[in-house]
Amino acid sequence: MVTQSSSTVLQHLHQRLLQARANTDSLFRIVRENNLYERPIPERHRIVFYVGHLEAFDWNLFRDHLFTKKFTATPFDQLFAFGIDPVDGGLPADRPSDWPSLEEVRGYVGTLRNRIDDALSAGDFDGSEKRGDALAETLLNVAVEHRLMHAETLAYMFHQLPYERKIAQSQSQLAAVCTVNGLIDVPEGKTTLGFARQGDSRFGWDNEFEAHTVHVPGFRINQYMVTNAEYLRFVGDGGYQNARHWSAEDWQWKEANEIGHPAFWRRTGPSWNYRGMFEEFPLPTNWPVYVSHAEASAYARWAKQALPTEAQWHRAAYSSRKEAERDYPWGSAPPEAARGNFDFARWDPSPVNAYSDNNSDFGVNGLLGNGWEWTSTPFAPFAGFRAFPFYEGYSANFFDNKHYVIKGGSARTAACLLRRSFRNWFQPHYQYVYAGFRCVSE
Repeated sequence: MVTQSSSTVLQHLHQRLLQARANTDSLFRIVRENNLYERPIPERHRIVFYVGHLEAFDWNLFRDHLFTKKFTATPFDQLFAFGIDPVDGGLPADRPSDWPSLEEVRGYVGTLRNRIDDALSAGDFDGSEKRGDALAETLLNVAVEHRLMHAETLAYMFHQLPYERKIAQSQSQLAAVCTVNGLIDVPEGKTTLGFARQGDSRFGWDNEFEAHTVHVPGFRINQYMVTNAEYLRFVGDGGYQNARHWSAEDWQWKEANEIGHPAFWRRTGPSWNYRGMFEEFPLPTNWPVYVSHAEASAYARWAKQALPTEAQWHRAAYSSRKEAERDYPWGSAPPEAARGNFDFARWDPSPVNAYSDNNSDFGVNGLLGNGWEWTSTPFAPFAGFRAFPFYEGYSANFFDNKHYVIKGGSARTAACLLRRSFRNWFQPHYQYVYAGFRCVSE
């Protein structure tokens, strides 16, 4: 059985799992029930899949790798097991009638929750010396963070639903502040990427290991994320009509899909509107622009600059003039609401300079929250990478040179995912994620 100290940790993690469930349960209630079989984003499953997936993931994980009692698998365990990430084609073509009824899905979810909670509360799982208490803690952390990641995925999916299919939630608007987005000098120096496998008890996903130091030549980086106003100049200058700003693959994608502006923008005569989560309004010029990697790269070429590498972004965010490295851009204090637009605080972005305390030692602002930030670094393993044996495909399936690292976090990113080592990634032709960028130059 598990030790007493480990039991306390596992009880805490169980409570975190219950809190994460409450988060995603509240998200599903935003969608009017007769629209739960909609597919807001062509590349993703229908919403009903995610109703079943979150529990199926936890169940498959715990049943196969943790619980002592053996259970017989059901067809739903496989049906709701895996999401999809098609790259340039192969969109799903299923129909609503191909999925079980909501009553069946919710019954399945309820059954799994009862089994999971009963087993976790009773300690009815293998914490023997052979398997180790650490495995149980790791699996619970995986379940919690997987669900919290999906809380963000669900938010940007629901963002694309027509307003009449959602139940609006309130949020206050932060005052607009004029922004001059200059370049900040970041001197030559070192930065550390990743977690140390030995001597660090904190949880990390497999792609966060192994810790290593990178030497970064000096560079200059935007003080703030690129704003809608800045991107509007690119659009007005014919940026979407000029092939020299785009790679061949990105241009082909843009032309084939007739893309002429960010997915969150809407043309209204001579002006632009912004499609917020629950209402549309005139384009907020000092909010960060949300675009795909392809669009961000095109803008950077137009501006005669570049997207930062993962190491450059880390150096700007976490290094200091004294060469010590920080846990967060502002220091060692944990993320708090006053420091940034993160941890489910808002549904939409805020002005890029709204949080003066969200500064790195070099004076780069807003590096955590308000929108993930694209880098030019393809998602790949660090030296010493070892896939999770219980989730071998979590990272390894995307080491294909077709996905790029994004860093930082958005308004819908949980605080626990704001750790320095966390790496997110997406394919370059995906417009829907809450991701923007900033540029660098020598």
